[in-house]
Order: sequence, then C-alpha cells, then structure tokens
Amino acid sequence: MPVTAKLSRRFYETFGDEIANELVGWFNSVDDAYRSEFRDLFEVHFARFDAKLDQRIAQLEAKTDGRLTELDAKLERRVGELEARFPRLEAKVEQRLAEVKAGLIKWMFAFWVGNLAVTGGLVFAAVSLLRR
Repeated sequence: MPVTAKLSRRFYETFGDEIANELVGWFNSVDDAYRSEFRDLFEVHFARFDAKLDQRIAQLEAKTDGRLTELDAKLERRVGELEARFPRLEAKVEQRLAEVKAGLIKWMFAFWVGNLAVTGGLVFAAVSLLRR
C-alpha cells in the first residue's frame, strides 16, 4: 500500500507550492522505485527458496521411496521364510496327530479287551450258576 509523502503547511509557505509539490513527487517516485526493487528482489529470493524447497522435497521422496523399497524387500524375505517353515510345521503336526491316534487306538483296544473279558466272565459265571 503506497504511502504518499506529506509536508507541513509551514514548508509549503516557506518554499512555495511548486517546490513543495515537486519534493513530494520526488519522495513518492523514490518510494515507488524502492518498492519495485524490493518486490523484484523478493520475487528472486522466493523463486530460489521455492526451487530449494522443490529439490528437498524431491530428495525426501527419493529417500522415502528407497526406504519403502527396502522394507518391502525385507517383508517379502520374511514372508518367504515363514512360508518355507510351514511344510515342516505341517509335517510335525501330522506326526503328532498320528502318535495321538496310535495312543488312542491302544487305549481303546485295552478297554474293549478288558470289557470283553469281564463280560465273558460274567456270562460264564451266570451259565455255571444256572447249570447247578
């Protein structure tokens, strides 16, 4: 926002309106020139700042992309390791289930043999009591 230079009434009375207006005009033109130079300088510095900012953002994106690529590779490697372990774990589980199944079959056989022996003994006892 431009500021117009103003001089006191006494200055106008001492030097006259023509000289005072010329001095005010000169002050305003100097002010406009400084403002223009400052605006140009500001635009140059802002353009340089903007370029540096773009460069740093690009570097950060490249760094982030590199790290994401590393993390992706690491994750893929770990998933591969886990997938390689699954067949061994599956084989262990199948082996353990087979062992448990074999143990259950032994106990079932022992139960039924014992049950058959007791039942056979009771039938034999009942038949021999009836014959008497």
